[in-house]
Amino acid sequence: MNKRTVGSDNEERAVLYLQKQGYVPLMQNYRCFCGEVDIVAKESGDLVFAEVKYRRTQEYGLPEQAVDARKQAKIRRVAMCYLKEHKLPTDTDIRFDVVAMDEREIRLYRNAF
Repeated sequence: MNKRTVGSDNEERAVLYLQKQGYVPLMQNYRCFCGEVDIVAKESGDLVFAEVKYRRTQEYGLPEQAVDARKQAKIRRVAMCYLKEHKLPTDTDIRFDVVAMDEREIRLYRNAF
């Protein structure tokens, strides 16, 4: 499988996992001029922007380590675009989660940054 197919399959796997955790998915692969975020969902009254990271092996580190400060800043900018585009107030309760996946498990980091 190519990287795009692997990425899409794992994002679908992450959506199913989040639904089992009580999340209500609103959108996948939200894009704006600032960038892209993998999943936008609602959970416990929060609007959640979730980044999905998958690694087949730990050769290059854990998947969650790929959500570095630069990536976090980009996701924050994308979230602000989402709020503006959907005419949501800037004081909307938002949260940034990371879904880290490998061949064996899924790890959810609520309020990751």
